[in-house]
Amino acid sequence: MPAAAVDSQMGVARTVKALRARVDGWRSAGLTVGFVPTMGALHDGHLSLVRRANQYAQRTVASIFVNPAQFAPTEDFSAYPRQESADLEMLQKAGCHLAFVPTAEEMYPEGFQTSVSVGAVSQGLCGASRPHFFGGVATVVAKLLNQVRPDAAVFGEKDYQQLLVIRRMVKDLNMSVDIIGAPILREADGLAMSSRNAYLSAEGRAVAGRLNGVISAMAEKLAGGAAVDATVADGKSAIESAGFDRLDYLEVRSSDLLEPMGPGPVTKPSRVFVAAITGKTRLIDNWPVEMGA
Repeated sequence: MPAAAVDSQMGVARTVKALRARVDGWRSAGLTVGFVPTMGALHDGHLSLVRRANQYAQRTVASIFVNPAQFAPTEDFSAYPRQESADLEMLQKAGCHLAFVPTAEEMYPEGFQTSVSVGAVSQGLCGASRPHFFGGVATVVAKLLNQVRPDAAVFGEKDYQQLLVIRRMVKDLNMSVDIIGAPILREADGLAMSSRNAYLSAEGRAVAGRLNGVISAMAEKLAGGAAVDATVADGKSAIESAGFDRLDYLEVRSSDLLEPMGPGPVTKPSRVFVAAITGKTRLIDNWPVEMGA
């Protein structure tokens, strides 16, 4: 469905009441609604999600909310980059029609007690090293989908495990929204775009740019029939040689259920998943194994 003309001035809602009033007005006019949830500190990757949402709906809402529920006490909640004015300007230029910018008190009012937990697909990978993370993500996304009530919501494939967690939640809870995955946008050297890239030092940025080369080479070997265990072992050595300080995980899992693959050749569509640390910055990425390539 072709997108309707962009509003001359993007609206900003800071309460659920204001958000729903705007969306209800669109609904009354027969317009479809798309949604892109973000934590702000926007980059071109986020903006590509807004543009994709505009391909599926006539009006698009983007949220900016740094969700405290998905950060552990030792993580970077207070330091997470925040740039609301710049973010709003970028959303306007990208064709967003309404920005939803709630406070923590609006999202989690006094007495809030509910959480959403998703099972097997949230375990392993990021769920192993950050066991609090996907519960916080699922809870806030469930709230946002209920608040916006979109026809379609767009999530980037860089956070591939998160995408599958949200799809599982939406299916299990009978939510009437299409969850759309969008391709990873990368810098010129292949580094996956991320708000946390702003944390990288010049030296760390050079190291970070080598990560995608390692996992893309692994995916190519796997597509050619190489054994998973041997390919992962070689990949771990390559990541260490690239200068990373620590490897959180490097695994090959199925693209649908995130089932571990190996030890031999992959037998179904899969992806290489990695989380590696340089300095204080944890980078995640993934690369598809093209079966039959």
